[in-house]
Amino acid sequence: MSKKVNKTVIGVFVIGALVLLMVAIVVFGSGELFKRTNKFVLYFDGSVKGLAIGAPVMFRGVSIGNVKDISLFYDSKAGTITLPVIVEIDQDRIKGALSFGELGGDKKMIALGLRGKLEVQSFLTGQLMISFDFYPEKKAKLHGIVNKYPELPTLPASPDITEIMNEIPIKEIAKNLEATAQGVNKLVNSSEIPRSLYDLQNTLQETTEAMHSVSLLTDYLEQHPESLLKGKVGQ
Repeated sequence: MSKKVNKTVIGVFVIGALVLLMVAIVVFGSGELFKRTNKFVLYFDGSVKGLAIGAPVMFRGVSIGNVKDISLFYDSKAGTITLPVIVEIDQDRIKGALSFGELGGDKKMIALGLRGKLEVQSFLTGQLMISFDFYPEKKAKLHGIVNKYPELPTLPASPDITEIMNEIPIKEIAKNLEATAQGVNKLVNSSEIPRSLYDLQNTLQETTEAMHSVSLLTDYLEQHPESLLKGKVGQ
């Protein structure tokens, strides 16, 4: 005689299968499973204020990845603090033989002058991003602290981005925008607007009537020029 099937076990099995199905749909649908990515570490000696996890990584204006992690590293021997930044590069965004993925081996792109630096993403919000380009005249400076990921050399921000951001009157800009918005809102909701539109309509109507009268007078004078000489105009 067969044992009675436990309904609870069946329910758990069905729910588990549905959860796995939903996860598979999300992963396959977003393409994350087949996305080819490479992670690299960059070091910035100065402040990275404004750089956040998820910030874009660009190459000559083209998005190729994003920032995955930002941390502090204290070197007790040298007594210095560096800022390792982990970036993730989407390999599929780069076509051709040379790729960021090759940097772990022959260092071709570093030899060609590939360098990363901080750039302003938005002057209004103060957000930063990482931008890559080729600077063969700039010597590659490598720290060699974190060995988990290949390292990409960076360039110092010049001029100091922090000073630039501090000089931008963000509060004043926000206040001006708020005042402008309030003024527009007050103007739109003002009770004087309907009255002004009514007066404008009357003015246009009166102007149209006056132009019509001038046109009639002109036609009359063209047809009866002798009336102007005899002083009969308007009689």
